[in-house]
Amino acid sequence: QVQLVESGGGLVQAGGSLRLSCAASGRTSSPYHMGWFRQAPGKEREFVATISGGGGTTRYADSMKGRFTISRDNAKNTVYLQMNSLKPEDTAVYYCAASRVIGLNSRAYDYWGQGTQVTVSS
Repeated sequence: QVQLVESGGGLVQAGGSLRLSCAASGRTSSPYHMGWFRQAPGKEREFVATISGGGGTTRYADSMKGRFTISRDNAKNTVYLQMNSLKPEDTAVYYCAASRVIGLNSRAYDYWGQGTQVTVSS
């Protein structure tokens, strides 16, 4: 079992930045591929970014490329999502997830955190 806890969400003005963190605990001896997803009210959960276990491969949703950066520190069992140039449409609950296979589909992920709210005001 892997437990994931997100932090770093909050209220920010459009154009601002936030850095989300996701701390993993439990069976983390072999690094999982990690992903960030988000879900806005009334919308389906959508893929944001993913990073391989070793950190050498990353993928982003098209709308986040150039604004968001996913990274990880395996020594700290933590994954980050740096979000810059935030827009009101980025408002959502952001979730981190862990998987044994790297992918963009939420069904590939086995473990999920509780989420952290990000609100971007205009």
